[in-house]
Amino acid sequence: MLGKTYLTKQASLLVKFAKTTSDSELSAKLMSKAADLKAQADPMPDKDQGPKAPDVAEDGNAARANPITRS
Repeated sequence: MLGKTYLTKQASLLVKFAKTTSDSELSAKLMSKAADLKAQADPMPDKDQGPKAPDVAEDGNAARANPITRS
């Protein structure tokens, strides 16, 4: 499931694109989709509750146990 942050950012980008186009039909469709995404995001909790990636330590730093080395 997509998180609130992701949906809000996508809606914001659609509004930005809608404002830059001179095609009023396209602008209306983009605004409509942005409103749909915003409506999906609104009832969600403010902080995304998704699991952390396995390579991220509890303190937020990337794990350094298996660094990738290039030859």
